Amino acid sequence: MSNGSPLPAYLIQRYKGWKATKYVENKVWYKHLAEDGQHPRAMVISCCDSRVHVTAIFGSDTGEFFIHRNIANLVPPYNPDGDHHGTSAAVEYAVTSLKVSHIIVLGHSNCGGVSACHQMCSGNAPELEEKSSFVGRWMDILRPGYERVQHIEDSQNQIAALEKEGVVVSLENLMTFPFIKVAVESETLSLHGLWNDIGEGHLFFYDGANFQPVL
Repeated sequence: MSNGSPLPAYLIQRYKGWKATKYVENKVWYKHLAEDGQHPRAMVISCCDSRVHVTAIFGSDTGEFFIHRNIANLVPPYNPDGDHHGTSAAVEYAVTSLKVSHIIVLGHSNCGGVSACHQMCSGNAPELEEKSSFVGRWMDILRPGYERVQHIEDSQNQIAALEKEGVVVSLENLMTFPFIKVAVESETLSLHGLWNDIGEGHLFFYDGANFQPVL
């Protein structure tokens, strides 16, 4: 709940700068978006991590991507139980209402959520095992991925592999949604898995078996 204070000064200054430059320069486009609605070609599911800058990576314009962000860029399996499902709702809206042509799951290096999952699944984070832990219960989605990489002896390599498994598990779970399965099979929708090395700036794509560099 707001205490009545204005935004931090640096945000106000940035807003004023945006309004005076980028907005003025693209005023016609913004008015078009407001009046005509959004028609993004792709949905991007990425991590909440502040270092993951989807629009910068792809040089996208306003209105081009429908972006959903959550901890560790995970998609849960289809589970219409009448409860609250923010990610599933975003996916449903993107596919059934916006009719996007592509869904991109974007993972990244040094992911705090994936690291927490690794700690939890290896028995080193009992606090995340508590039913009251929102992070722990969300990271349960990635447990199948942990089971596939737990044989890797070096912990850092295991975590890096688990980051990629987060992308794979999400792609697998997307296909459990009936409306996505139908769209993919009818070739009106394609699914893509990516992993971004933040420090090196490299991007890798999932080819169905391995992650290959985007050259």
